[in-house]
Amino acid sequence: MRVHTGGRYTGRFAPSPTGPLHAGSLAAALASWLDARAHGGTWLVRIEDVDTPRCIAGMDHYILGQMARCGLIPDATPLFQSLRLAAYATALQQLIVTKQAYACACTRKDIEIALTWLGHARTRHAELLYPGTCRQGLNGRGARSWRFLTRDIPVFWKDRRLGEQQQNVALEVGDFVIKRADGLFAYQLSVVVDDAMQGISHIVRGEDLTDNTARQIALQQALGLPTPRYLHTPLVLAADGQKLSKQNGAAEVDTGTEAAALGSLFKAAAALGLDAPVSGDNTGLALARWTHQWRSLYTTP
Repeated sequence: MRVHTGGRYTGRFAPSPTGPLHAGSLAAALASWLDARAHGGTWLVRIEDVDTPRCIAGMDHYILGQMARCGLIPDATPLFQSLRLAAYATALQQLIVTKQAYACACTRKDIEIALTWLGHARTRHAELLYPGTCRQGLNGRGARSWRFLTRDIPVFWKDRRLGEQQQNVALEVGDFVIKRADGLFAYQLSVVVDDAMQGISHIVRGEDLTDNTARQIALQQALGLPTPRYLHTPLVLAADGQKLSKQNGAAEVDTGTEAAALGSLFKAAAALGLDAPVSGDNTGLALARWTHQWRSLYTTP
């Protein structure tokens, strides 16, 4: 595994324009910004709008406005995944040529039936563990999607906060979709291709995305791409103990006024375990203080 070592730090925040920032996504944005600033690096924003049916018109600019009012301004023009489809197609073709991807004819119902016959139907984050039905061919059926051919070996990595991690993707996830039945490229493929193109050396994101890391490292290895360093931050939880998300109706963070934006920032910082407000703080002073604190927490090798 080629891991980014040394060189210029480049980080990113990658929101999907399917709704405004909520407390959890603001905390993730703040964490990635602080990590870049603490390392004296570059911080980029990528708008992950490849899942077009879920995207809301104008939400990309709305999110960027929310971030700007919190002092979180990227160092370059944001990249839009919807303009990167040719790059994803090239990566998919590379995996097909190297026999690391295959066509799949299965519907969700087909997979449920196959798993029932095998006697181990179970779900992983609402995804069915794919039993490999189409690994040896489609048997005359039409292709619906493309899947990545996983290997039955553990993927190891070290998270900067959580420590040593491992996952056997073949056994715990199965051959996962990289191009969907609706013709859209899947998140796992697009994020890996774009991280490499943008030279992302460090990825800082919420702990709920830890489970994606092994799949992304497997794709990086298959495509001959370097692996960034990962840091997964604590989640912001709702009153019922569930993580905040757009899917469960998380409320939009208030950035309508300078005071409201600062208050939202303070809550995001608290969720990350950072210092409480200081009398007389403004956005710039608070961000500078948190950057210094973050440097002491997370910039060791």
